[in-house]
Amino acid sequence: MNNNNNETKKKVVLAYSGGLDTTVIIHWLKQNYNYEVIAVCVNVGQGKELDGLEERALSSGASKLYIENVVDDFVDDYVIPTVKSGAVYEGKYLLGTSMARPIISKKLVEIALKEGAQAICHGATGKGNDQVRFELTIKALAPHLKIIAPWRIWDIRSREDALDYCAKHGIEAPMKKEDSYSRDRNLWHLSHEGLDLELPENEPDYNNLLQMTVTPEKAPDEPTYIELEFDKGTPVKLNGEEMNCTSILTKLNEIGGKNGIGLIDIVENRIVGMKSRGVYETPGGTILYYAHKELEYLCLDKQTLAYKDTLSIKFAELVYSGEWFTPLREALSAFVDSTQETVTGKVKLKLYKGNIISAGSSSPYSLYNESIASFTTGELYNHKDAEGFINLFGLPLKVRAMMFNNIDSNK
Repeated sequence: MNNNNNETKKKVVLAYSGGLDTTVIIHWLKQNYNYEVIAVCVNVGQGKELDGLEERALSSGASKLYIENVVDDFVDDYVIPTVKSGAVYEGKYLLGTSMARPIISKKLVEIALKEGAQAICHGATGKGNDQVRFELTIKALAPHLKIIAPWRIWDIRSREDALDYCAKHGIEAPMKKEDSYSRDRNLWHLSHEGLDLELPENEPDYNNLLQMTVTPEKAPDEPTYIELEFDKGTPVKLNGEEMNCTSILTKLNEIGGKNGIGLIDIVENRIVGMKSRGVYETPGGTILYYAHKELEYLCLDKQTLAYKDTLSIKFAELVYSGEWFTPLREALSAFVDSTQETVTGKVKLKLYKGNIISAGSSSPYSLYNESIASFTTGELYNHKDAEGFINLFGLPLKVRAMMFNNIDSNK
């Protein structure tokens, strides 16, 4: 009889990280919904955070744990298209968490359909961005699935409450109160929020905070030179060695981290309307963005470069707001891909104490023409032609000035 009940019991797929929130959620779901909880951890490059995860999930009450490795897909299908677009949210944030949520949600949907689950549950708070990102993707891919968001339902209001819940129910908590920063790690970045960072006037305690990079003060006293090669906007070689994008990013994280690259402290506008403060480490990603832009300066014409800069703001907003699976994002990516047809070449960079310094770039599609640009007169440019151009270009200014002069003379 009990076996039959288990067979007909409803299933819920939980986005599982093994952290405090999802540890509590497994117990809470079983207590309040009597669902079979299927935990799903999507590996987007969390590294050691995956160690011991299965034992932790099962001991917390999950019936099974899926660990889905999508690192290459994450980099190739989400990171690289975003790098090509040049998208940076509010001038600082390189969208590390934002880019990962669509592929995580997509995998949750796939497993929910495979398992015949009725619902998907996530541990995002009612104040955060991730609730929007998870749920928009689920609605876009499987609108019939129920969504459970405990932070919008239960009485727990803080990480301290969650730790108290663990103590009350005999659940082994994966963290202590004094170390309860809210962190999100993937191959692209590591974010830090909470505790002392919630006061914008506080300088972060970087010595105890940083994990992927070092402060510029601790970086080597000698610069590090690197060379990146791109093919149609996609990185293909690092220092002359051909690698896939995942390997390039992994190596750049190591090189950039040692040189203090990619550390930002930002007060950003969340989707739900409030401001929040976070510290982000994105060493390899910061280098990729810089190198890619340097090559675009060389290969894209003025109007395309300018329009793409405008488009990149909207692209960043879409990614930040969880609108990856939308017609507009897909259309913008199609435009971006078109612009990248000639973004091929090599970029040399000097890394020094948190700084990225250009050290030369080259491309077979370079629009730089020495004969035109050189101070030495070449055959392709006649200095005398500038006079006619300036007369026409300045005509509106001249007409406007003449109009005001006539008005003034008639007074």
